Amino acid sequence: MKDNTSWSCFCFSLKLCLLSVLFLTETLVAIKLPPNLTFPALIAFGDSIVDTGNNNNVKTVVKCDFQPYGINFQGGVPTGRFCDGRVPPDLIAEELGIKSVVPAYLDPSLKTEDLLTGVSFASGGSGYDPLTPKLVAVISLEDQLKYFEEYIEKVKNIVGEERKGFILANSLFLLVAGSDDIANTYYVLRARPHYDVDSYTTLMVNSASDFVNKLYGYGVRRIAVFGAPPLGCVPSQRTLGGGLLRECAENYNEAAKLFNSKISPKLDLMQKTLPGIKPVYINIYDPLLDIIQSPAKYGFGVSNKGCCGTGVIEVAVLCNKITSSVCPDVSSHVFWDSYHPTEKTYKVLISLLISKFVDQFV
Repeated sequence: MKDNTSWSCFCFSLKLCLLSVLFLTETLVAIKLPPNLTFPALIAFGDSIVDTGNNNNVKTVVKCDFQPYGINFQGGVPTGRFCDGRVPPDLIAEELGIKSVVPAYLDPSLKTEDLLTGVSFASGGSGYDPLTPKLVAVISLEDQLKYFEEYIEKVKNIVGEERKGFILANSLFLLVAGSDDIANTYYVLRARPHYDVDSYTTLMVNSASDFVNKLYGYGVRRIAVFGAPPLGCVPSQRTLGGGLLRECAENYNEAAKLFNSKISPKLDLMQKTLPGIKPVYINIYDPLLDIIQSPAKYGFGVSNKGCCGTGVIEVAVLCNKITSSVCPDVSSHVFWDSYHPTEKTYKVLISLLISKFVDQFV
């Protein structure tokens, strides 16, 4: 009788322990969502910040499906993410309790269940300006929408019209673009010589709002639109526009701030004119600038160079295992290559931002 009692107590304690572990895991992985708020899926559009591998299937030089990219991803595998590990769609989806990895829509191994919980249509090098993706032969936002139409049809065939409508209306949609427009098309390549900064950022904002309008037409309601980051302080732009001392290129930053000042009120206006839509502007500029200017506050040591190669210019094909070494401690760097943050930086940013913008979807 004593043995049975001891065994029962042991089983009860074990169950209690397992439940505690599960509870702690949940609280560490996902934020607590407000009552009656659910996100069945996460879907991303835009550029390399949210591309989870679509460019692997595109004939372009804007690729990263090779080492050392992905050294901190699951199994150290390069997946086409422009990072040492996971990128914002993965991390945000995990925070919302959806899944830990958001696959690329063009991934040949994509599964049915992946469609129902979210995919990324983004393409590294793309932008709001229709000229931007043409210059580097990547997937334009217009073509990302065509893939999205195909996706909607697939989802409808799997779960039916009603559930499809629920997924579209309640999922979180990310729109992240603009960096390549400003940094590459406008400044580096000077491909829009007839535009000044004011008219060019207006072109970008009009394209962004048009894209959001089209998503609304498909039944999408929850859209997080990310502002432009402090581009002038990104390592490659310091190298190209920051002089001999590689200081922040302020003209790049001013263009980013000008775009942000226009897109935020545009989204506010859309919320007033489109019934049911909840477009949320995500201010990425200020928190990332603070990380760059005060890296030690966030546990970083280096913020003006990337971890790959010299860290001042290498990105995409220039960041490779043949010609580029990797810094000994990735976690000390704000940037992975000369253009993209490390997974650690993304985690810090998302921890600062996620509760703020999720609350706005209530």
